[in-house]
Amino acid sequence: MDTSNSEHKSVLLEETVDMVFTIPNGIYVDCTLGRGGHSALLLQKLDSVGHLVCFDQDKQAVDFAHRKFSREQRVTIIHKNFTELESTLKENNFWPVTGIMFDLGVSSPQLDEAERGFSYMNDAPLDMRMDRNSDLTAKHIVNNWSVEDITKVIRQYGEEKWASRIAKFIEQSRGNNPIETTGQLVEVIKNAVPAAARREGPHPAKRTFQALRIAVNRELETLEIALDQALNCLDYGGRIAVITFHSLEDRIVKNKFQSWLGKCTCPPGFPVCRCGAKPLVKLVTKKPQIPSEREEEDNPRSRSAKLRVAEKLQV
Repeated sequence: MDTSNSEHKSVLLEETVDMVFTIPNGIYVDCTLGRGGHSALLLQKLDSVGHLVCFDQDKQAVDFAHRKFSREQRVTIIHKNFTELESTLKENNFWPVTGIMFDLGVSSPQLDEAERGFSYMNDAPLDMRMDRNSDLTAKHIVNNWSVEDITKVIRQYGEEKWASRIAKFIEQSRGNNPIETTGQLVEVIKNAVPAAARREGPHPAKRTFQALRIAVNRELETLEIALDQALNCLDYGGRIAVITFHSLEDRIVKNKFQSWLGKCTCPPGFPVCRCGAKPLVKLVTKKPQIPSEREEEDNPRSRSAKLRVAEKLQV
């Protein structure tokens, strides 16, 4: 399926670009290229010396970007996961950089292309891989992982109240026939979640599908790794901007930023600080920036988005 024309609205577009941009001749990095919305707007702010480096692990996104920016000499597109951020920037002499952006949401084309298996609204093969070269799929997890491990994934990554019950129903179902499609899995989840609970709140499969997607793509582990690398890559005065879409991601970003503030860890009562803690960043956003009411109306997928921005200090 060709998704080159799939509509994707970049969330918190102007807010993110305005806050991460500091100088027109800098080197900026978009760690989650997607359909290139943030990159395109940032590119408008750069002069002829400025440069933009874009990462994405999804080959379709990379192919789309090559077409989108085919005439643009100030853009370098890299088909890699952002866990390779630091080594790749050094290898290509993009060091240090002026600003780094992360938009951690699944792009609309990924959700809307049924065969990718991200959506519980379409019947499709259970896949959910952002990188199609990866070995791990949602189908493998659902059909091969233990009930205990599936429960842990759904509870931890989906914050699903009925995680244990859903995992047990998955075990029962796969004992008869493998669960191979999103539609089959949705039916299993619907059977597992009590009728009263299904009548309230979001779609009964929403949290489980989120959990499986996170597990398949190791989203939380890779985020931790990439944030530390991003700080190392930033020049003094450079900024890092991160858009999250659920509480688990936002908690990681918030805690990471807090850990960079260099707060003293000495026991209370010490007359002189001995831990030597020094701030590595200052917060540009004291509280996360959220979409306006207008943006939420225009793009319902933006409703859970939060933007946090920090600026690297000279230590």
